[in-house]
Amino acid sequence: MKHNALKIIQIVALSCAFLGAAAHGQEVVDKTRLPIGDGKRSLEAKNGFAWTCFQNPSAGGAQASGAWMNGDGTFNFTNKPTVEGSVSWPSEFKIALEGDQRIITGNDLPSHTTGVYPVARDSEAYKYDRNPNTIRARDFRLVLPANPVVTKPTCLNGGPIGMLKTGAAIFNAMDAPGRDAVAHEIQDACQGHPERDGTYHYHNLTTCIEADKKASQHSELLGYALDGFGIFGHYGDGGKELTNADLDECHGHTHEVDWDGKKVSLYHYHATWEFPYTLGCYRGKPQTMAGAR
Repeated sequence: MKHNALKIIQIVALSCAFLGAAAHGQEVVDKTRLPIGDGKRSLEAKNGFAWTCFQNPSAGGAQASGAWMNGDGTFNFTNKPTVEGSVSWPSEFKIALEGDQRIITGNDLPSHTTGVYPVARDSEAYKYDRNPNTIRARDFRLVLPANPVVTKPTCLNGGPIGMLKTGAAIFNAMDAPGRDAVAHEIQDACQGHPERDGTYHYHNLTTCIEADKKASQHSELLGYALDGFGIFGHYGDGGKELTNADLDECHGHTHEVDWDGKKVSLYHYHATWEFPYTLGCYRGKPQTMAGAR
């Protein structure tokens, strides 16, 4: 009886600690056991899945996996190898409001440092992912609605699905063959890498972006999806770390946020540590990035 009573006390104490951490905006997601998103490509809008317009199962990608794969359908994000190096780039990035349009221009080079690409043959990363591509400037111009409107969900294209305030593109959560890119691909310390045309990009919210959250507050606006809706960080109202259960099938929700200097009730996306990480589908009408592809 005493043993059972002690176990109950321990369980209650752990539960209280978990709830207390969540209430105070502390991280509660175990990044050493993140569920792998393989097989979570959908052909419709579906919570926790990525609805992509197409996939190429015969495309290239990471060649092998290592000790960061736990063997139980999860992976250890904190234990993944990274592409070595610390290369600085002449990043250009500008956001301007012109009437009812938001104009974003830049060269797709990040404001933070990157690893050295192509991946060096004598590096740890090369054992798993032999990315042969070189980072190149890719001038682009993106015209978005300043006040986007919610529409019927649509699928995510390949290539950029949005731009982060680092000045670099974000792609959907899957690699070219349709696997969880965050789990399988070896990226640099900022979770970025180049594709064939040299576009440097992420598949989740980079840990190198500033101001992911303020203590006990909603995350700041960290980028824009191609439909014009904002991409915010991992934390909701009160600093709560969000999961898929807090968001809809496109990985967003609607409530009051800071938008162009005003408080506006608006749909927006959130990053999470769960697949599909940023967007599961578009909730507005996506625009085309001129010059990016």
